[in-house]
Amino acid sequence: MTAAGSIPETAAGGILHVDLDALASNWRTLRDNASGAETAAVVKANAYGIGIEQAVPALAGAGCRTFFVAHLSEAIRVRSAAPGAAIYVLNGLFSGTGPTYAEFDLRPVLGSFEEIEEWAGFCRAQRRNLKAAIHVDTGMNRLGLTVPQGLTLRDRTELKDFETTLLMSHFVSAEESGNPLNGQQIEAFEAVRSSLPGIPASLPNSSGIFLADRPGYDLVRPGYALYGGNPTPDRVNPMKPVVGLEARIVQLRWVEADHTVGYNGRWLALARRRIATLSVGYADGFPRAASARGKSGDELLAGMTLVAGRPCPFAGNVSMDLITVDVTDVPENEIRRGDTVTLIGGDLTVDEVGRRAGTIGYEILTGLGSRYARAYHGGQG
Repeated sequence: MTAAGSIPETAAGGILHVDLDALASNWRTLRDNASGAETAAVVKANAYGIGIEQAVPALAGAGCRTFFVAHLSEAIRVRSAAPGAAIYVLNGLFSGTGPTYAEFDLRPVLGSFEEIEEWAGFCRAQRRNLKAAIHVDTGMNRLGLTVPQGLTLRDRTELKDFETTLLMSHFVSAEESGNPLNGQQIEAFEAVRSSLPGIPASLPNSSGIFLADRPGYDLVRPGYALYGGNPTPDRVNPMKPVVGLEARIVQLRWVEADHTVGYNGRWLALARRRIATLSVGYADGFPRAASARGKSGDELLAGMTLVAGRPCPFAGNVSMDLITVDVTDVPENEIRRGDTVTLIGGDLTVDEVGRRAGTIGYEILTGLGSRYARAYHGGQG
């Protein structure tokens, strides 16, 4: 199905395919590996680029009852898509936003004494025992109470003014199964958790679910793995691909030997080469860092596409609206103007596309732009 308001495929430079059945299947796989803990879903950044309004009902249909977002505006969208769900806002409590949380039955993740005091004061003023999570930082050094602060929580009278429904922390390097930080964080979190008996606890993210020695606690919070990213980079990916991206060929041309392609002439044709120009660029979220610089035939870590099933390297810089690709090895009768080629799909997984752009698959997914036609498959029940 095509999303409401989506650009028609015939008018779009790129087509983003989203497999909602694969998304639901990935959630079930993660649930089955969660050692009995409740399995939530992180749907921040517009559900990692695929669309909150489409992803949340598919996940809820699979059995998900708890969602995490980064921003309050995202939480309101999730509430519309999942009326009965528990919804947490990870980026903390902004001053003065208590009424919005109360109106939409949302739960802030409180990461400082200031936030705890403000939420408690709001709850007292409302004479309501509203819900919230508390975040303790065990090593990330971004958000959250320090571990020493966390160990004093049991003495804070403000905790009587609201219902703490979750105590949580976040792994630094769970995708590195042998990193000693994992054990250190578990030990620190366990100390705080033990001082607050009776409060449900949450630590594992996508990769944390697959750590051999991780405690499941009461709730796990997968994100990236839901969308097909590999939570176990040192092993075969247990997740199904969710996203595919096709780009349309605008023009085909021959470039003669010793001519360059693209801005600043950074790619040189050593022999006559056939170039396909695709109607996708960095304005669509495809990173400029995937540009190919050097000479035709160089073994470069740069962008690739699949053209008529054949891998073809980028040629020159990725520009705002266009990508140029060397398709010389594709028989002329197998490719023509208007055809679509694969930018994400098959061997070009989101992890591989990220690697070729010198980044991570997370950035590829969350950067997926608004100019694509969006085709959603499955997710109807």
